[in-house]
Amino acid sequence: MARRPVDITLPDLSGRRAVVTGASDGIGLGIATRLAAAGADVVMPVRNARKGEAAVARIRQADPDATVSLRELDLSSLASVAALAERLHEEGRPISLLVNNAGVMTPPARRTTADGFELQFGTNHLGHFALVGHLLPLLRAGRARVTSQISVAADRNAINWDDLDWERSYDGFRAYSQSKIAFGLFGLELDRRSRTLGWGITSNLSHPGIAPTSLLAARPEVGRDEDTRGVRVIRALSARGILVGTVQTAQLPALHAATSDDAVGGRLYGPGGLGHMSGAPGEQRLFSRLRSTDDARRIWQISEERTRVAFPEAEGVTRATSLG
Repeated sequence: MARRPVDITLPDLSGRRAVVTGASDGIGLGIATRLAAAGADVVMPVRNARKGEAAVARIRQADPDATVSLRELDLSSLASVAALAERLHEEGRPISLLVNNAGVMTPPARRTTADGFELQFGTNHLGHFALVGHLLPLLRAGRARVTSQISVAADRNAINWDDLDWERSYDGFRAYSQSKIAFGLFGLELDRRSRTLGWGITSNLSHPGIAPTSLLAARPEVGRDEDTRGVRVIRALSARGILVGTVQTAQLPALHAATSDDAVGGRLYGPGGLGHMSGAPGEQRLFSRLRSTDDARRIWQISEERTRVAFPEAEGVTRATSLG
């Protein structure tokens, strides 16, 4: 079946600094490539320097004039998050775009971060929460748009409030859903607090639909030595243009959410095709699990306690503080 081409046009981003997590491969690399081609100064914080260098080489091969650079970041370590933020503060460049794209998915056995959190909750949500908190002055200076990449998995299951770290009955997919629900609630609450406290930040959500990315592929670092059956099926469907998207189309919702004049804060953007699995990007109705402001405030408070990063509570205060 022939696939109808899908793409969007990005605005001129010359002179604007963009930070993209998880940009060493897959969707993140595609997002970084497109932002750089639009003129942005793209910072790529990566855990694996070798993969990061290869990604930068690919971007510069496609566009020799691209402005891209690597920084070190392991989102599963709060110390690494703080160190990256400190370096970016030392550089002193306002950040105009932050795409929180990195993530891990469904380790077959329960794993924890350097700080003892369940790996998916700690990496996908808490690491990004701390990063935004630490970078808040640079985001405010750049009147940034923050786009947080969630997943269709955020439309399933629930937050395991009584056992956030899944110590009693680990379920990889339920834990993944929880991390993306929490992350989505955070992204929406960030926009509400920005509007209330005058931070000048716009925060929205995106999801890539379903595409043959590396999330479900072999990932020895999370204990998965071979591709999952799921990713093999997705690859076959994608190659035939059936239902699901491609890595190229999966990057479009985040690019639209991060750069389009039509994209606003507090909204969710995803593929517009059947089941929101593929197709051109656009706004869609918030998943039911993301609609509770009480849940959003609750996960925010828990996240501040766990990361020990407190966002300012008063207008005029610019920087998040450490709780010690």
